[in-house]
Amino acid sequence: MATVSFKDATRVYPGADHPAVDKLNLEIGDGEFMVLVGPSGCGKSTSLRMLAGLEEVNAGAIHIGDRNVTDLPPKDRDIAMVFQNYALYPHMTVADNMGFALKMQNVPKADRDARVAEAAKLLGLESFLNRKPKALSGGQRQRVAMGRAIVRQPQVFLMDEPLSNLDAKLRVSTRTQIAALQQRLGVTTVYVTHDQVEAMTMGDRVAVMKDGLLQQCDSPLTLYDSPKNLFVAGFIGSPAMNLLQGKAVDGGVRIGDYTVPVSREVLAKAGNDTDVTLGIRPEHFESSHDGQGIAIDIAVVEELGADSYLYGTLAGLSPDEKLTATQIVARLQSRHPLSKQSVVRLLPDLEKMHAFNTKTGERLS
Repeated sequence: MATVSFKDATRVYPGADHPAVDKLNLEIGDGEFMVLVGPSGCGKSTSLRMLAGLEEVNAGAIHIGDRNVTDLPPKDRDIAMVFQNYALYPHMTVADNMGFALKMQNVPKADRDARVAEAAKLLGLESFLNRKPKALSGGQRQRVAMGRAIVRQPQVFLMDEPLSNLDAKLRVSTRTQIAALQQRLGVTTVYVTHDQVEAMTMGDRVAVMKDGLLQQCDSPLTLYDSPKNLFVAGFIGSPAMNLLQGKAVDGGVRIGDYTVPVSREVLAKAGNDTDVTLGIRPEHFESSHDGQGIAIDIAVVEELGADSYLYGTLAGLSPDEKLTATQIVARLQSRHPLSKQSVVRLLPDLEKMHAFNTKTGERLS
């Protein structure tokens, strides 16, 4: 087992006008489960492939433990990778697929069989060892790919969206299995996904990327409670954080016809910029009973028993403006017999509200 360090690691594809990964600095602890997350094209898979030795590092360095592996071929890095498409050999049995890398390393057959049997027991694959991949379900193939990585007993596991080919229900159950397995094995793991729910539920820490740049790396709860900028705020959380653009005025930020109280100290950090965006999680709203609060035109009400989800837009917009307006979502812990087109006023929890500079995206509060 080992630590992993990206030190100003940069990848520029030939003909590209900007780096796919730009000066990535990231320290991954021994035995840590690190998740790289972000939208398509953000550089997360490229970062993983640089660590695997499948992509060239144009500048900077990558270390595994105390070894500089920047220029080492993949076979010398002591890593094992689980791919999105599983990459199983169709003509081989499950046992042969799992033990193939060991065979290439000239590991004696007795040792090879023992390690395959141990991994199969760990993954519940003992009854499938003599089957071919075509006779397995997607979830079983995914476990075979995991087993192939486990038998190698590498210093680092690399996983590139291994659950994306599974159906939704199987994805939920398999991600808990992977997280539990990694905890049991204690192997340093770097996991790439575009699914922020997957990232939040699996990672010890989560690194959020955008346009080749690392935006923030923290524990899942810290990312949720203290996003560094507008991108992280809007990306982490399901339903997403409400991001309401307003103007800084005396006493707070004007949203529609209501001034949300924001301290002068926070607004002063925006300097001369009066464009401020307030970030409010859906669960940090409560309904107002005194006519104060942000006025919302309700479009849909979802009654889930214990909770209600209200979906709408700022009140007072024309029908054309509503088509392009930002949707506002509120999760209220009481039943609301509301009809469509009704107007409600919502008060944000000021202690848990965030303020951002709209132009720079940086957090003020």
